[in-house]
Amino acid sequence: MLPLPPQDAAHWLMALGLNGLLIGLAQRLPLLTRTGWIHAGVLGTLLWGTLGWPGWLAVVAYLALGSLVTRLGFRHKQASGLAEARGGQRGPENVWGSALVGTLLALATTLAPTSWQPMLLLGFAASFAAKLADTFGSEIGKRWGRHTVLITSLRPVAPGTEGAISLEGTAASLAGAVLMTLVMLALALINGWRAALLVSAVALVATLLESLIGATLQRRWSWLSNELVNGLQTLLAAGLAIAPLALGWISLG
Repeated sequence: MLPLPPQDAAHWLMALGLNGLLIGLAQRLPLLTRTGWIHAGVLGTLLWGTLGWPGWLAVVAYLALGSLVTRLGFRHKQASGLAEARGGQRGPENVWGSALVGTLLALATTLAPTSWQPMLLLGFAASFAAKLADTFGSEIGKRWGRHTVLITSLRPVAPGTEGAISLEGTAASLAGAVLMTLVMLALALINGWRAALLVSAVALVATLLESLIGATLQRRWSWLSNELVNGLQTLLAAGLAIAPLALGWISLG
């Protein structure tokens, strides 16, 4: 089990100082907007403060992998009107749409009983695995999906349509889920093949459910933004990972 760092003032001051320094050095990279980097610094401080460097590094890996896949075929997606806005740079809404659920679970590890820690970390891992799965599926599907259909009716639709899926995009989602799960395993945020299988599986399921939400609720409710849908997806993934353990249906031992 990942040992939690000491929750004292010195540790949190170190987390704040290190993240301030690292954000200052990294903000020239075309990954986030200026305001996005500030919010990323807050996120990094919270994760380093609660989970130490493994939690922080896991989200850095998520950001790097997500930004990399966004750049694949970017000129083609831009010419087709399917590219992410701001040249693929993420803003505060993207930072928290992806990471709010995981951050709350990380904070919960410092307040909940020790016996809950593996379960909360499983939800943390699943939330980020699902988000990377979504990013991989969306970006690969928009560029290389040959037959894009609406998830509710399987009717052919244009790439980039809310609720659209493709074989190539779904395969990419699975690859993103597995890749992020391997990062979580390498950093000892989760342990064992059972946990890895569960995290990868629920990440893919949550990604498909996100497409279902996009094809139904998001089309009806104008206030349901992409960022809110992203938050719902990560919440679903965390819930699907935690529920079987909490209800005693499975054991990771």
